[in-house]
Amino acid sequence: MEKNLSAQLLEEKKLHSFDFASCNPALYVGTYGKYNDGSIDGMWVDMTTFSDEEDFFDFCRLLHHDEADPEFMFQDYENMPYELYNECLCPDEIAKIIAFANETEEHREVMEAYVSNYGWSEQLTWDDVSERYQGKFDSEEEFAEHIFDELYAYEMPDFARRYFDYEAFARDLFMGDYTFVDGHVFSDH
Repeated sequence: MEKNLSAQLLEEKKLHSFDFASCNPALYVGTYGKYNDGSIDGMWVDMTTFSDEEDFFDFCRLLHHDEADPEFMFQDYENMPYELYNECLCPDEIAKIIAFANETEEHREVMEAYVSNYGWSEQLTWDDVSERYQGKFDSEEEFAEHIFDELYAYEMPDFARRYFDYEAFARDLFMGDYTFVDGHVFSDH
C-alpha cells in the first residue's frame, strides 16, 4: 500500500511541479503542523495543472499524506495578483486562482496590470477587464497617436498632421479618460 502511495505521489509531483522559468501562477503548499514543528517542508505547485479546487485539495492531501488531518499553509505565491493570495485559502479562493491560472498568459498579464491599478473584486473576470482594455503601447503618446489615427486622421490633411501635438493630446487623454499601467491602457469609463 505504501509503495503504491509513493509511486502515485511521485507521479503527481511531476505533474503539478512548478517550473520557475514559466510564467504560470503557483503556490507554495506546506502545512501549519510542519511549520509549527520547525519545518517548511512542502512544494511549489503549478496552479495551471488543476481543473478545479477539488483536484487541487486532493493533491495537497496526497502531498501531505504523512499528517492525519493536514491544515494547509500557503507560504508563498508567484505570478498572480497579490489580492488573490492569502496564507490560508478556502476552496472558493482556490477556485479563483485556478480560473486566473487557466487564462492565457497574455490575459493574465493584462489582468495583473488592471488589478494593480483598480484593485480586485470578487467577481472579476477576463470579460470585465477586456471591456476596458484598449491594448498595449510603448507610451501614452503612442496611444494618443493610435486614437488620433482611429478618430481624427481621416479629417486632417497629411501636411497638417505634422503640427499636431501628440504629447499634449496624450496628457489630456490620461487626465481622466484612460489609465496607462505597465504598457497597458484601460478606459476609465
